[in-house]
Amino acid sequence: MYPPPPPRPRSNGCLWVSIVLLMLLLVGSVLCNLMLAAGSGLSITAMSDLSQVDGLGTKAKPRHKFDEMLEVEGVAKNQDRIVRIDLEGIITSGSMGEGMFSEGTPMVDKIKRALEQAVKDDHVKAIVLRVNSPGGEVTASDIMYSAVKEAAKVKPVVVYMDSVAASGGYYISCGATQIVASETTLTGSIGVIMESLSYHGLFDKVGLGMNTFTSGPFKDSLNGARPMREDEKVYIQGLVNSMYDRFLTVVSEGRHIPKELLRTGIADGRVVSGGDALKAKLVDQIGYIEDAYKLAKVLGKCPGAMVVKYGHSFGLLDLFGADAQSRSHASVELQIPGASMLPKLLPGQMYYLPGSFTH
Repeated sequence: MYPPPPPRPRSNGCLWVSIVLLMLLLVGSVLCNLMLAAGSGLSITAMSDLSQVDGLGTKAKPRHKFDEMLEVEGVAKNQDRIVRIDLEGIITSGSMGEGMFSEGTPMVDKIKRALEQAVKDDHVKAIVLRVNSPGGEVTASDIMYSAVKEAAKVKPVVVYMDSVAASGGYYISCGATQIVASETTLTGSIGVIMESLSYHGLFDKVGLGMNTFTSGPFKDSLNGARPMREDEKVYIQGLVNSMYDRFLTVVSEGRHIPKELLRTGIADGRVVSGGDALKAKLVDQIGYIEDAYKLAKVLGKCPGAMVVKYGHSFGLLDLFGADAQSRSHASVELQIPGASMLPKLLPGQMYYLPGSFTH
């Protein structure tokens, strides 16, 4: 019997191959990120800004520009543009997770930024704001109305009303240069709504009560654990009337209709069709999105312009790095078709919404 041969020393070849492959993958990932950044308008300079820190020592994210997606081709070699911006769903000061914006994006800020980008772009000759919203928060509607009005001072802004542009959706539309609505669009609903839940009767039945300590008699005016006093009802109605008067002012100035004529006529909260809105001078023209594009080209004096839509392209930069922090708290949610159009009303919050959308 011969003794077994001594064990051969293990080769490090496989280990080195693995290290080389890992390095190649890492370099490839960095190159992909750089190419995606260049394609989406995020410059190398902007990427370097990721390393900058603010006064709190946290990394400051760059301000992304919206991508342009071709909707309608223009005349060859013509760089003129009509920009389409979509306002979709309930108007809110919070975030929105679909449409032209990425997840967790504040709606008000992004509409303002989209308008600002279009106004500053010399190639953009006019803006088409597509509104498909039943309305929403009073202040958010007012801020976006102001942004549309300011943009219209610089470049023509045409609002196209899709399926619904009611209440707050119509409020914002009044800041535009002109408004186009479909014959079947639901619009109008000029009014304010505010709700609170009254459950003091249930408390009485089950023997529950609530002890509340306030600094003044109106501090808990919408407390559902007790009946409202008459002076509280007058106080709350006064707040609603004040917001309603603001709505009337916006419509009156934007559509050149006397406030009293609105107050005693169509501004009683009713929803109307696009055809009836035209008769009431709430809109300028009946048509479709293509008609809004044509009108924008006429107002912008750019017959050969292309039409582009502002949006956000999802790429590796959103997964690694730039948006990693915003996505670190992501949760799984059940998406119901049309759910973005259903409002989640907060008790005590004023809304420019049709009453039918609140129940």
